[in-house]
Amino acid sequence: MRPGKLVAIGLNYEDHIRESGLPRPERPLVFGKYPSSICGPTDDIVVDTELTTQVDWEVELAVVVGRTMKNVPAADALEYVAGYAVANDVSARDVQFSESQWVRGKSFDTFCPLSQTVPPDDVGDAQALRLLTRVNGETMQDSSTSLMVFPVAELLAFCSRSFTLEAGDVLLTGTPWGCGHFMDPPRHLAIGDVVECEVERVGALRNRVVSARA
Repeated sequence: MRPGKLVAIGLNYEDHIRESGLPRPERPLVFGKYPSSICGPTDDIVVDTELTTQVDWEVELAVVVGRTMKNVPAADALEYVAGYAVANDVSARDVQFSESQWVRGKSFDTFCPLSQTVPPDDVGDAQALRLLTRVNGETMQDSSTSLMVFPVAELLAFCSRSFTLEAGDVLLTGTPWGCGHFMDPPRHLAIGDVVECEVERVGALRNRVVSARA
């Protein structure tokens, strides 16, 4: 999948806001990842250790837009959803937090593993889905989309008010608690690690971390 736009939302889970120590957003915190960061559900996550040594995981529910959205109210927004997918918003934290915007640290090639799309009718309530991340079999994230600050419909409406969403565009809806960078001590992905991300009724990712120097 190579959407025209890959739109992401930061700090959209109550538990992640608490662990990060950052203020709760008054409106959705929107940023972008380049579509070239997308890779498949079993592809390798390729890390260039000359660019980053603090790579983190973020399981997310992804929303695939089915038709053009402009100024769509939240009450109608879910009618524009073509399906849902599992995403891992892989993040180079040292790069992300050393710059005034997050695009580069979020957009390295292979830094957005994405699953196949599942139709909305097969998923049901998008605000009642369990999310999980495991690294080398150890559970790191275990939460629910019920803890979103801004639910899927509100995110779609907010974005469509600001810019046109087109068929095939992908919206990443944020990650819950359990990111390695905010652990004490911090934990980051190492070469050889295997990251598994799951969203209930949507699917799973399994990606190995490899070196760009190999």
